[in-house]
Amino acid sequence: MGTPSLGRDGGGGVAVLSGAVNPVDSASSVTCMDDSELKSPILIFLYFHKAIHSELDELQRSAMAFATGQLADIQPLFERYHFVRLMYKHHSNAEDEVIFPALDIRVKNVAQAYSLEHKGESDLFDLLFELLTSSRQRDDHFARELASCTGALQTSVSQHLLKEEEQVFPLLVEKFSFEEQASLVWQFLCSIPVNMMAKFLPWISSFISPAEYQDMLKCLHEIVPKEKLLQQVIFTWMEASHNGDPQIEGLTDSSAGDTLTYETEKLNCACVSSRIGKRKYMRSSDISEASKVHPINEILHWHNAIKRELNVIAEEARKMQGRGDFSNLAAFNERLQFIAEVCIFHSIAEDKVIFPAVDAEISFFQEHADEENQFNQLRSLIDNIQRVGFSSTSTVDFYAKLCSHADHIMETIQRHFENEEVQVLPLAQQHFSFKRQRELLYQSLCVMPLRLIERVLPWLVGSLTEDEATDFLRNMYLAAPESDTALFTLFSGWACKGRHEGACLSSNAIGCCPMQRFSDIEEAFVQSFCPCPLLVQTDEDERPVKRNISESCKNNGVDDLSGSEDHHNLSSRNRLCCVPGLGVSSNNLGLRSLSTVKSLRSLSFSSSPPSLNSSLFCWEADNSPSKIGCTMHPIDTIFKFHKAIRKDLEYLDVESGKLSNLDETFLRRFTGRFRLLWGLYRAHSNAEDEIVFPALESKEALHNVSHSYTLDHKQEEKLFVDISSALSDLSHLREGMKRDHNAEDLIASTVEMAADHCTDSMRKYSELATKLQGMCKSIRVSLDQHLYREELELWPLFGKYFSLEEQDKLVGRIIGTTGAEVLQSMLPWVTSALTQDEMNKLMDTWKQATKNTMFNEWLNEFWKGTQESPPEPKIPESSISDKGMDSRESLDLSDQMFKPGWKDIFRMNQNELEAEIRKVYRDSALDPRRKAYLVQNLMTSRWIAAQQKSTQPLESESPDNEGIPGSSPSFRDPEKRVFGCEHYKRNCKLLAACCGKLFTCRFCHDKVSDHTMDRKATAEMMCMQCLKVQPVGPICTTASCNGFSMAKYYCNICRFFDDERTVYHCPFCNLCRLGRGLGVDYFHCMKCNCCLSLKLVNHKCLEKSLETNCPICCEFLFTSSATVRCLPCGHYMHSACFQAYACRNYTCPICGKSMGDMAVYFGMLDALLATEELPEEYRDRLQDILCNDCERKGVSRFHWLYHKCLLCGSYNTRVIKADTGHTDCPTSVQ
Repeated sequence: MGTPSLGRDGGGGVAVLSGAVNPVDSASSVTCMDDSELKSPILIFLYFHKAIHSELDELQRSAMAFATGQLADIQPLFERYHFVRLMYKHHSNAEDEVIFPALDIRVKNVAQAYSLEHKGESDLFDLLFELLTSSRQRDDHFARELASCTGALQTSVSQHLLKEEEQVFPLLVEKFSFEEQASLVWQFLCSIPVNMMAKFLPWISSFISPAEYQDMLKCLHEIVPKEKLLQQVIFTWMEASHNGDPQIEGLTDSSAGDTLTYETEKLNCACVSSRIGKRKYMRSSDISEASKVHPINEILHWHNAIKRELNVIAEEARKMQGRGDFSNLAAFNERLQFIAEVCIFHSIAEDKVIFPAVDAEISFFQEHADEENQFNQLRSLIDNIQRVGFSSTSTVDFYAKLCSHADHIMETIQRHFENEEVQVLPLAQQHFSFKRQRELLYQSLCVMPLRLIERVLPWLVGSLTEDEATDFLRNMYLAAPESDTALFTLFSGWACKGRHEGACLSSNAIGCCPMQRFSDIEEAFVQSFCPCPLLVQTDEDERPVKRNISESCKNNGVDDLSGSEDHHNLSSRNRLCCVPGLGVSSNNLGLRSLSTVKSLRSLSFSSSPPSLNSSLFCWEADNSPSKIGCTMHPIDTIFKFHKAIRKDLEYLDVESGKLSNLDETFLRRFTGRFRLLWGLYRAHSNAEDEIVFPALESKEALHNVSHSYTLDHKQEEKLFVDISSALSDLSHLREGMKRDHNAEDLIASTVEMAADHCTDSMRKYSELATKLQGMCKSIRVSLDQHLYREELELWPLFGKYFSLEEQDKLVGRIIGTTGAEVLQSMLPWVTSALTQDEMNKLMDTWKQATKNTMFNEWLNEFWKGTQESPPEPKIPESSISDKGMDSRESLDLSDQMFKPGWKDIFRMNQNELEAEIRKVYRDSALDPRRKAYLVQNLMTSRWIAAQQKSTQPLESESPDNEGIPGSSPSFRDPEKRVFGCEHYKRNCKLLAACCGKLFTCRFCHDKVSDHTMDRKATAEMMCMQCLKVQPVGPICTTASCNGFSMAKYYCNICRFFDDERTVYHCPFCNLCRLGRGLGVDYFHCMKCNCCLSLKLVNHKCLEKSLETNCPICCEFLFTSSATVRCLPCGHYMHSACFQAYACRNYTCPICGKSMGDMAVYFGMLDALLATEELPEEYRDRLQDILCNDCERKGVSRFHWLYHKCLLCGSYNTRVIKADTGHTDCPTSVQ
């Protein structure tokens, strides 16, 4: 017995999609479906979104009412949860099976993120149902937890639906024709179980207006194939939602097919007669009870057919092993997938329909789950071998495993079926009437979707004898409700296709052919010119009719169901049953339905529901770096932040339950923790949006992969804003309550007020606290799922598509746009969530990315100056690579550098001092700036040490700065009495550690001294308002100044004050620079080791290019306070020096390349040379040249001054050889 092939009936109005097209930018896909003259078929999904939004809003309101005591009975709420869960899960499964795979053919890298979101939403539903069915309903916190979980579900689903409308739907409309859209939606509808479709369409209709209902009917008319029987089935379901609605009554018949007229005039249509015509046939007792065979025994037919098919599959596996033939592996896999789908849906029907009705204690759930796992293992085995390919060693193992798995499945299912037949069937026969048994079988069949029933019925009936098949149809006929007349006609026709040449068995089963009855009604109806749109084609331009008549009908000349008189006179025994096929198949899009069937099993039962404490919120447990790959990559440092984010999210979720306790201190602490998380998460998201995601999109194979996550960031930012606003409202409400009541009385009566809600303010406070708890749960769920999807989908892409060097550059770009203030908050926050080993690896990665910078120096000073920060991490020697030791320095570089104390210097003679200076010069690990600093201090060390020593008694004798030089205030503007100096505006003076004198700034010190001032060594300052010497800090600590600010900007590391300019501290230069900050208007290039404007992101990098002297004035550029200009070649000079130098030169004084766009100048030289005429003896001479701009060799015609590069057109060249032997001008390149 063969398995029915996919889509053997063809047609059905379903367009087969062509191959993939070029990727598009999904963010730019914009469409307006509402303004089109004929609505897009995709519009029906918007109606579903409207319905689910309405349901979730109502659920949230009911849950909040239950949490605040306004609703007492939870049972209606539970039933509504269950219904919404079923509707949304079936919708998601159909999307995963049909819509997303089709979209992935046309636009890559979009659908996977949304499928992952479906998984997260499914877990949310499971979590909610675990809570509802738990024993915690009497718990005091149960109501609040229920409201929080419902709010999280509403937020997650709403965000998902909005993202689909913003990204997925416009792509579907743009990339698929109208016909293809209709085809996709039809396949979508055919993938939803029949019993749910009967509820799905009426449920959607109940949430839309009459005008929207008309639009929906128009959409369905375009979606459903033109075969009358199929339209009758669908529109019967639609009609069920509006029977008795006076505003919409009659629209099902008059509006569904006629696209030009939409009057609500009621018509007497023969279609109505068709729905009741079936019951006019005789239903005598000899038809229903003659055989006295229990209808429930039909389960044996299913068991026998499944076992027979599995035997065939096992035998085929052994044949393939014997032949060693791989050609039939694809067909074998298809056949296996079909029977797996049948078994899974059969088990779902038993779990949801048969077993609960027979005995609630009976359960074969574990057996069903084991069988599903075995099918999945067998499919995975075939998929792996198809993907990897065969080899001499793998072939033997593959076929051995294939046969073993097939035999094991056969044995397991056979044992399972035997147990069911012994335990279940006798009980069903004993306790149920024949009518009830038929109803259970019919309900079990309707658990399957239409697309599967179309294949299963011929397959099943084809395995039965004629009498068994007749009984099968008779029982189905008697069990089908009156409203399912068209549906039964469809089922019976499909069943008859399993017989020889599609011979009709219905006449023997029920006394007539239901399809003929349907055709007779249709013929009489058409002859009476009834304008029913279900039966009449209204416009030639509409989608063409595509009848799915079986080939056996066509081959026998039965092309018209209302054909000749001879055809009507055929005996019922020989009549062919010609019903339309759906015209859908999974293979025309290359789709696989087994994964969807697997997810459907969760709708029946769940053997191990997720834990409230772990399953939903421990995504990282399944995707730790150790599981993704043993090798750590530089990009992993980004995902280390996820662990810290999850830790704070857990805090917000758990601790938000305490907000209702009226604890003002806790509220302030909670708000501070929330704002810290918000700021750091925003920095993390901005880094992804501006650096990481563009890097992914730059790879051709990864177009569109990150757009969904960018939308997530926007939605999550809105969640943070909403929580911030709610916290502010809660604080204001708390302040108002504090003003209205005496503080002591309020504290004494807090418990009583919270319990009784005796005041309006307390009631509002409690409701707002409950709402905030739900919002915190929502943001935790939303961010948890976002981070999980990033780790599952995006994280592996970096190891696959990016080299380690590229990853290092990305990490450098990310931290290069992170300011010192953010890093000071971020580092303790991240490291507190990591283990010691994880922290060491994180710091090791950062050091590698910042190896050319002063980041280690800044980090040492930061850890030293922050008492609350964790201690400096110590990197074990094992974590440092043997090669590249210079690039992975220790955090404490000072241990490797020369650092003599003052006592050592006093004991040194001149030779020893010179030896130490030579040692510094020979140290290759020191950068030039550090060498110059050390040598200068060594050369002046005796004088500095003497000054330091001489000031010590002075300090002890005059603590109130008497006798300290420079203890008077200085002014930047003496007339306006503005403190400062000619260099800076500030309100303090610095006490130089080198000479013990007070100066307004280091430039003032260096101007009058024979040595330079180390500003970072400054420990004390003098306030110029009170003239008090005190520890250096941002404000004056004396009581008389009352917190007088020393400057608007103060840097604790550089000891720098500025009261008029915008300044930031770069942790990688470890200096203060002018600008608004890293990531705002500047970024730090880790290779060049300099801060550059964000406009220069794509500059040319030269390693440590700023750590050199200006080629014009020879001042050290890295610490220079003058403006520096970047040249196109990557070198630097002062802007003032550039202006003076460029007046006479256009080439870089270091490398000789052009310093700008010289096209105009070179064009002038072209015009000049065109007017010159060389002497005749020089006209044919050529010269070999080297171009300074393109760095390539070539030849040029002779000239005593100008030589043009024929490769790039530049005149910035030099002659390297004169050759007189050439007679032409070739352009050789070496």
